[in-house]
Amino acid sequence: MKDWNPDLYRQFEAERTRPAQELLSRIPLTHVTFATDLGCGPGNSTELLCRAWPDAHITGLDSSQAMLDKAQQRLPGCAFAREDIRQWRAAQPQDVIYANASLQWLTDHQTLLPHLLAQLSSSGVLAVQMPDNLEQPTHRLMREVAQRAPWVDIIDPQAADRKRLLSTEQYYDLLCAAGCRVDIWRTTYYHVMPSPQAIVDWLRATGLRPFLAALDEQQQGAFLAAYQSEIALAYPARADGNLLMAFPRLFMVAQKI
Repeated sequence: MKDWNPDLYRQFEAERTRPAQELLSRIPLTHVTFATDLGCGPGNSTELLCRAWPDAHITGLDSSQAMLDKAQQRLPGCAFAREDIRQWRAAQPQDVIYANASLQWLTDHQTLLPHLLAQLSSSGVLAVQMPDNLEQPTHRLMREVAQRAPWVDIIDPQAADRKRLLSTEQYYDLLCAAGCRVDIWRTTYYHVMPSPQAIVDWLRATGLRPFLAALDEQQQGAFLAAYQSEIALAYPARADGNLLMAFPRLFMVAQKI
């Protein structure tokens, strides 16, 4: 798949950073020596950690070199590394492992979360936020358009669609069984968007990427035009002319006890 586009991702940086701030605010630690930002992207979430714990050794990890380059430019004094979260091993126990909008791209959370918890220090915290929006029109319509001709013969639905999250109860039980005190909640954000094109631009930076990966430039343009037509019907203009895009997110803060 083509590498992530940091500039497109940052087009809605304020909206993407808001849940990162909410997640950070619920971490029950004041003194942090080592922290890792999993899936740091262009560094907006890493910057929050640096501000919260200015004396901590904070590392940002991502699989995208383009994202890491932008993050390093943003935070030249911070350490960044290209890593696969599933294979990552911390050099020393971490006080905080922070994963904002990254783990939803990975499967087998029953194995992944215990693997991450094993990298924590005593009383360390795993803080996770994941989009829980696969049944929202934004994502349902991606799948529906991909099932039409000619896309159905080009796009592999198994490769394109993000895997479902576990249930809230399953995550709670999994984290408790691993010896953690768990704070878990869901928030639905309503993002005010100026147009259907703006919604498509938001998704082009994230959820649409695997659907577009198998298409050439001309095919991508046609797919996006068909998708935008559906988005325009699903998100009618409100009283002020703007659109409201609902965006549910699941949050988990697990502290070892």
